[in-house]
Amino acid sequence: MPSTALSERAARAALAAHFPPHQVAAHLAHHYGVDHDASGRLAQYKPREELANAQLTCQFVIPSDDVWPAALADLGPNCPLGLWVRGHEQLPHLTARAVAVTGNRAATAEALTRTKAFATAVAEAGHTVTATLAYGVDATAHRAAAQAGRATLAVLPRGLNRAHPHDHAQLLSSIPTSGGAVVSLFPPGTPASGATLRASAALLAALVRAVVLVEALDHAEAAMHTAETAADLNRPVLVPPPTGDVRADGNVRLLAEQRAVLVPDPAHALAELR
Repeated sequence: MPSTALSERAARAALAAHFPPHQVAAHLAHHYGVDHDASGRLAQYKPREELANAQLTCQFVIPSDDVWPAALADLGPNCPLGLWVRGHEQLPHLTARAVAVTGNRAATAEALTRTKAFATAVAEAGHTVTATLAYGVDATAHRAAAQAGRATLAVLPRGLNRAHPHDHAQLLSSIPTSGGAVVSLFPPGTPASGATLRASAALLAALVRAVVLVEALDHAEAAMHTAETAADLNRPVLVPPPTGDVRADGNVRLLAEQRAVLVPDPAHALAELR
């Protein structure tokens, strides 16, 4: 990273640690700057020191960097101020053909079987399987792509110093070492929460060109927020035939609302990605 960009990088990291991007955008629109800190949240913050310490774990990438994912501009005022990344050199290659494969944490056995088939096909076709490391569908998607010998992209709802969930630490560390990348909106040390899960789901939707929603429980899972955000961003949402289990009622609703495309098998999904 060029040292001349440190001042902007440190300022963005400081703001991102304390304010959502739309709030910063609103302040800037009214001619408020970094020094206008009505909340007092930045008063004791030391941007350069905090950034330097955090970058011992991962890199903070900002929009002026060559590796910044251009697709994030589709988020408008919610576009992140920056991203914390492991494996940042791989971001342009990975995000160019990123496809989310996501779904329930407490997934049915049929959903996990489908996940392996779809993730393997997506990876072998040259797309980047992108998911969240969560239990169930997402971790299965990462592992299926790895077994196919392909790098993956992970979006975490916490700081990159620890895995989420904790017992996926080995999976987390294996992704950047095998040519993939791990991304978060949140600096090292940030724990997962409902708010971070929703924000990360929206980030996942923006980073990819399409979402394969294997199985999702309506109104409960982060995967549904990813799918709905993707639909709002005009990313295709591809849905296998619902299993009939209540845990697929989110898929049923999206199909009924014509916000998703039915893909009977991986071959049909790949046809939609062409």
